Amino acid sequence: MNEPLVVRGGRVLDPTTGLDGQLDVVITGDRITTIGADLKVPAGASIVDAGGLIVCPGFVDLHVHVWEWATDFSVPPEGAGVDAGVTTAVDMGSAGVWSFPGFRHLIADHTTTELFSFLNITLIGSMQAGRGGPPIFNADWVDPAAIERMHAMHPDVIKGIKTYAESGGWSKGFQPFLTKALEAGERTGLPLYIHTGELLAVDESNRPDPDSIMPEVLAVARPGDILGHCYSGMPDGILGRNEKPTPELLDAIDRGVRLDVGHGLNFNFEVARRMMDAGVLPWTISSDVHGALAGVHVVETCTWSLIGTISKLVALGMSLGDCVLRATARPAEIIGMGAEIGSLAIGSRADLTLLREVREPWTFTDGDGAILETDRRYLPVSVRISLPERAWRRHGRWPRRRATPRARSRSRRSGG
Repeated sequence: MNEPLVVRGGRVLDPTTGLDGQLDVVITGDRITTIGADLKVPAGASIVDAGGLIVCPGFVDLHVHVWEWATDFSVPPEGAGVDAGVTTAVDMGSAGVWSFPGFRHLIADHTTTELFSFLNITLIGSMQAGRGGPPIFNADWVDPAAIERMHAMHPDVIKGIKTYAESGGWSKGFQPFLTKALEAGERTGLPLYIHTGELLAVDESNRPDPDSIMPEVLAVARPGDILGHCYSGMPDGILGRNEKPTPELLDAIDRGVRLDVGHGLNFNFEVARRMMDAGVLPWTISSDVHGALAGVHVVETCTWSLIGTISKLVALGMSLGDCVLRATARPAEIIGMGAEIGSLAIGSRADLTLLREVREPWTFTDGDGAILETDRRYLPVSVRISLPERAWRRHGRWPRRRATPRARSRSRRSGG
């Protein structure tokens, strides 16, 4: 399938290459070959009319949970991926060493969405929640050497390590989640994604001072490591109970520690405003799409998405271009794919996400139930994934001018 394809007349937006204007994109095979205004259509080319739409590099969601049916709270892979306007996604710690082979061979190798994995620091991963049985999510089920061996077998899919630093784990002596993850990171050369903000049930007889956890994390986090849920409202989160970012946090950011949104249940509008007012923007934007944490495959509770999260951040004052950068080139770089995806540079893989801007009154909510009124939001219309071994994915139809988008958005009026 080497005949040219021309995506014509959309607003091409790619901060990495500095593109922002009404342009045509020419694709030959699986590569972007030309971008310019009012280009002559090559002989035999197919044309996609992108008039009225925003043409972006394929979105990369750094934090999803799609080990469906193995973990209680994972969602269908395409629901977090192509159906939500995402061409590449990273399952963030659903699978551990013991369950990763199943994740790869049953999920990642069979999806239209391109999937990667950050291995969970625990051997079993995040498989147990609503099914009963003894607790196995503890520091006894951690083996950095096993992570090293699994990564050596699957370096093309395993791109990092998921670990935890929060009050519930600290109250039960789970500090090895962090220290052993650091060891595994050194063994493999992989970055850590560190969950922040209370998650596990707290042993109230040993509840730590919430202000004590982040200083411990910031003291050991390495350049390139990622702190998740940067706009969480939890008292032991990245901002915590502080009015503004601490000097220790700013120093960590300066030395290369990254912040990720990881929306999920951990996005707080007021915290986001205070961090943004202090100039602390996320390095990456991700959705943390997942179902109910206390149930088995209850996915209807998920009312947020990557593009919905971007819509919220734009409503809070970020530019759309800044958001696109943080949902394309930056997460692509983290997973070592920056030369292939995440931009519309000539010669890069022709993964595209097409958006529609909708101008109308809309109400968003955060993870704590606060509301945010806005006059615009963004919806996914179509994606194109150019992996040669994967089929075209056209969600609904490639758009025509004035056509009604048929792509399902995971946005809802209550959540976005």
